[in-house]
Amino acid sequence: MIQKQFIRSGKKTICRLTFTLPEDIWADEVFLVGSFNNWDETTYPLRQSHSGEWRITLDLPAGEQYQFRYLCDGEWLNDNSADGYEANPHGSHNSIVNTFVPAD
Repeated sequence: MIQKQFIRSGKKTICRLTFTLPEDIWADEVFLVGSFNNWDETTYPLRQSHSGEWRITLDLPAGEQYQFRYLCDGEWLNDNSADGYEANPHGSHNSIVNTFVPAD
């Protein structure tokens, strides 16, 4: 699941994104990897809550489209609640999240 919250600060708007994976993801480590961090595989570890869900929150510039995937114990996973999917050069697909500010 991906939750979006738009925060205006002066002339800038950021999108606070919370990425959540269900408790049935059995893993020792889960990382969020994407175009927002140059596909670095260790920058953004998800934390497991007491209820077992995996979660991370990031603030990213609004008005952009980002590609991402989860890396769970070395296995790549997509998010079934992504805004879309795009083919990647490795023969699979990346998840897409849009941070476009909704019209009022």
